[in-house]
Amino acid sequence: MQVKFGTDGWRAVIARDYTYDNLKLTALATGRYFLAHPNRDNGVCVGYDTRFMSKEFARYAAEVLSSMGLKVFLSGEFVSTPAVSLYTRDKHLAGGVMITASHNPPIYNGFKVKADYGGPAHPEVIDEIERYLLEVNPAEQAIPVPGLITMVDIKSHYIDYLKSKLDLPLIRESQLKIAHNAMYGAGQDIITRLLDESMVNCYHCSVNPGFDGINPEPIPQYIGDFVDFFNEVKTDVGIINDGDADRVGMLDENGEFVDSHKLFAIILKYLVEEKNERGEVAKTFALTDVIDRICAKHDLKMHLLPVGFKHVSRLMTTNDILIGGEESGGIGITSFLPERDGVYIGLLLLEIMAKKQKTLSELVEALFDEYGFFCYNRLDLHVADEQKQAIISAATGGKLTSIAGYAVTGFSDLDGFKYHFEGGWLLIRPSGTEPVLRLYCEANDREKVEKVLNFASKLG
Repeated sequence: MQVKFGTDGWRAVIARDYTYDNLKLTALATGRYFLAHPNRDNGVCVGYDTRFMSKEFARYAAEVLSSMGLKVFLSGEFVSTPAVSLYTRDKHLAGGVMITASHNPPIYNGFKVKADYGGPAHPEVIDEIERYLLEVNPAEQAIPVPGLITMVDIKSHYIDYLKSKLDLPLIRESQLKIAHNAMYGAGQDIITRLLDESMVNCYHCSVNPGFDGINPEPIPQYIGDFVDFFNEVKTDVGIINDGDADRVGMLDENGEFVDSHKLFAIILKYLVEEKNERGEVAKTFALTDVIDRICAKHDLKMHLLPVGFKHVSRLMTTNDILIGGEESGGIGITSFLPERDGVYIGLLLLEIMAKKQKTLSELVEALFDEYGFFCYNRLDLHVADEQKQAIISAATGGKLTSIAGYAVTGFSDLDGFKYHFEGGWLLIRPSGTEPVLRLYCEANDREKVEKVLNFASKLG
């Protein structure tokens, strides 16, 4: 099997392709990149999430890297991806490795590469690692050097940083009742260590490598049981994080899901209008058009990028980016870290609620009042390759003149096939991490969204 990095690292099914042999090849190739880095003498770090055998895979990756003469700082417990990025940056390391498959189904595991600046490795770095993969001999021995491996507390380092970047006293004084759904992932126990435990109702904050049979992704189809719990315990706001806690979704006080499109817009407005911060804005191809309108109103330069936070992170390291984000719950603020962080963003929303003394639904309504109502949904099609190709073929080249009866007003193929129509847009794009075809839609009416998604699923 040829190891292939996708939108965010290498991911594969455990035991089929995600094996110790392939992990060795990946670690050896990544180690060659680290050895050529100016910070090579400072070493690298390795972290892992709560997935099946993540701890064992992380230990093995550390051993392989040590066999190359690299000092390795191995996390003593499961940690979030942003925690690994932060540790990599603050300790001036050559890079970091995170063993995680993020939001993917429980049968997957993965390998993310973190760069010295504290974010996803740039695409050209991944290209370089893949070139090294072609050169690695599968028979190459990787004899560990235990003396080069040091166990470290990456999580506490991260929690201390959060304390310095958030107005936690204000959040505590607000006496907000919070429900935190860690989705059995690596974000569990962070919020309770930052706030009074009496403020936080924890849900799925235990280790369950099967994730209770769902994908640990903070989107509506995977949180029905949490909504029931939320309504029972009568809390003010819910924070939901994915498997490695770099993504976020939220529930308002009524138990209504608030997606990252609205969260991104609320935070952008807060940073610009309340904190008087300035800078450029980066958004990926599947994120709401409302960001364009906020940027236009405040004369902020906006960058439209392909899907994948690695593209956002790159700009965060080269441009004066204030905030960047993507459709799937990944939002990053450069002054914090050039990395998406679901726990930090969730807590920042609590800070905004406390500062403005508004509920989350009131913040959303204020957004609608200013920019008009909008809603969004995504449909993941697990279909035969023949049907998948038929849909792609029908959408290719801007051939469609109407979408579900709505006249097409624009087309772009920056990453997938995006059609603007009266009152919204549709994006058709194969996933970069799973064998699915994703259909995304935003519109000014809920029924319109579902009508358009249904139309798209039957193309070809």
